[in-house]
Amino acid sequence: MAYTVLARRYRSRTFDEVVGQEAIARTLKAAIEQGKVAHAYLFSGTRGVGKTSMARIFANTLNNPDDSPEIAQAIFSGQDTDVIEIDAASNRGVDDAREVIANSVYRPLRGHYKIYIIDEVHMLTREAFNALLKTMEEPPEHVKFILCTTEPHKVPPTIQSRCQRFDFRNIPAGQIEGHLRHVIETEGLEAEPELIAAVARLGNGSMRDALSLLDRLIAAGEKTLTLGLLESMLGLPDRELVGRLIDAAAAGDAGACLEQGAALLSRTSPDQICETLLDRFRDLMVLSACGPETDLVDLTGDARQAEVARAAKFDAAGLVHMIALTESIQRSLKSSSAPRALFDALLVRLALTEKLADVTALVAGKPPVTGGNSKKS
Repeated sequence: MAYTVLARRYRSRTFDEVVGQEAIARTLKAAIEQGKVAHAYLFSGTRGVGKTSMARIFANTLNNPDDSPEIAQAIFSGQDTDVIEIDAASNRGVDDAREVIANSVYRPLRGHYKIYIIDEVHMLTREAFNALLKTMEEPPEHVKFILCTTEPHKVPPTIQSRCQRFDFRNIPAGQIEGHLRHVIETEGLEAEPELIAAVARLGNGSMRDALSLLDRLIAAGEKTLTLGLLESMLGLPDRELVGRLIDAAAAGDAGACLEQGAALLSRTSPDQICETLLDRFRDLMVLSACGPETDLVDLTGDARQAEVARAAKFDAAGLVHMIALTESIQRSLKSSSAPRALFDALLVRLALTEKLADVTALVAGKPPVTGGNSKKS
């Protein structure tokens, strides 16, 4: 039997199952219940945040009020005769638009509406948009349009003005984490909490990207999914080594920073190490500024306790400086002919942040002020 990827198997099929877009789900559900369904909608947002899933749920609720499994299966698989899905990336010309217009006059075969879901609608040509314009303004009463796009700025204002627009936000890592935990339990697997949190963060707001990454981990055949497995699979810096590097920076030990940096370079690239450092410094900055119980940091269990203890070695101002410094060096690495020298200089600079701040104060004729990378009692 063919394997179905997690992103398809665990796709939401009702408004109540939607993760991360609850406000939009409530609005659309209420519109159906109150009989106030518009003739055209524009769903915008980055990839994997639920635009197409929401469009299918909306179409199924409109055309399948009795919740027939057969009709629902046809709609969610894109094979229903009354819910027509069009990929604008490959059907972008004016002739394709004219075909939609010509077919829209025919009434639906079994549902209440003929619903057109046009994915990546921004890919349509200008001529195709112009052809659709009049039909979208005054469509037949049995026709509904749902336009989905990752680039709403490329959709002409004339089209947007005829749609009810819904902007899908990136899904918070905490909500992705909760869904991943449900998927792992349903699949009969076990996973370290740190692994689930890391996959949720790497999803960058996209549920589909997070589930695709989880699929890759499951394919490794391990019964327990670990953070080490993720790091080895993606070539990510070892979390413990990065922690030692940060501890060395907190202690002002440039030599130890360079040693830990060399150990990390044997496993991954300077750019990837900088990316990880930025994430870690950000978490430490938030913990330092907001306290150990803040919800702004997606860490749990032992990982959170360790970072709380580490954050106590820094102050927020010093961490802001370290983030800016790391981000600047990361950008420079891409065009440098000596990336290793730049990277090592970054490590030494992180370790000497406090001392260099004091020297700058002395040169300026001011008393030395500690505001670098460690807290003073």
